[in-house]
Amino acid sequence: MPLNYSKFTTCEAVTGRRNMHTLCAQFNLQTTKSGTQPRIGAFKRIVAFIVTSAALLMATTPARAEIKVGVSDWPGWVAWYVAQEKGFFKKHKADVKLVWFANYTDSISALSSGQLDANSQTWSDTMGPLAKGIPVKAVLANDNSAGNDALVVKPGIKSVKELKGKSVALEQFSVSHFVLVNALAKNGMKQDDVKIVNLAAGDAAAAFMTGRVDAAVVWNPWISQIEASGKGRAIFTSKDMPGLVPDLLVAQDKAIQTKRKELVGMIRAWFDTMAFIEKNPAEASKIMAKVVGMSAKEYQVFLPGTRFFDAKLNQEAFGPATSPVSLIGAAPTIEKFLVDNKLIEGKPDIARGIDSSLLAEALKP
Repeated sequence: MPLNYSKFTTCEAVTGRRNMHTLCAQFNLQTTKSGTQPRIGAFKRIVAFIVTSAALLMATTPARAEIKVGVSDWPGWVAWYVAQEKGFFKKHKADVKLVWFANYTDSISALSSGQLDANSQTWSDTMGPLAKGIPVKAVLANDNSAGNDALVVKPGIKSVKELKGKSVALEQFSVSHFVLVNALAKNGMKQDDVKIVNLAAGDAAAAFMTGRVDAAVVWNPWISQIEASGKGRAIFTSKDMPGLVPDLLVAQDKAIQTKRKELVGMIRAWFDTMAFIEKNPAEASKIMAKVVGMSAKEYQVFLPGTRFFDAKLNQEAFGPATSPVSLIGAAPTIEKFLVDNKLIEGKPDIARGIDSSLLAEALKP
């Protein structure tokens, strides 16, 4: 599951990636219990970093066939450690080095500067580099958030329309903000119809639980904790906006050219990982939980809200805009949010930011 969009002072991840989910004012970052950062991306800092590091990217020359891949705390990305633990990389002859980033935003900068061959990041956080002409491409869709992000309201509120004039706590310019915008739009409303209270995700959940706001947009585990307390319920989730919160494997063009075998092997290993998680969710949760310092039982709350993408869903994600999970189809809505909130400069070339050829090669018998 896992837009970052931040200009404020805190950054948190939805379990790790959830930045539209990476928001930060002045980019003073703070981590969550498991060391996560919002998946969405601190665009302004990233853009500045990209401009100064473009020359380094062009000059970087890989020293060996090993492919270095950034990973942050989000179920769809932590699942790469299942591939590693179960020997799926080795099975498909992919020499992969997973590089853990407690601060998700740093992983985006590392990919743009050439320190990584590929990175686990959101579609939204890939648009900033694309707009600046950085040669990166999405090569695999790991998952979509399908319930791990939600608008929760007090028991007396029966619909989104009843939020008019009421207070909603959320992390501004994050995936949470993006979820609210979509919830309002689907009900004929605008942001000005509600009073947005800008708080870090954990603080937003606390404000809601103590009755200081009428609603909040948070992600798990706060959603499950709020519903279990009886103090609120989810009336709109990321499941209601299919395809709009995709998590990806994004690679440098240079790596696609020089380390194609490794990337194709990774994609094949991913499909084995999907089959393993489906058949062995308890064991998979145990492996993933260990990576982020949680118990397997605690971690299982994230799995239902993460729509993992197998081969078929990847074909749809990299296919025509007619599919609800198509990257091309989701791009205009995500781009509009970024532009409306002045979180991106320039226009990303969406077509150049997608490479389906590796997926096609991985699917060959």
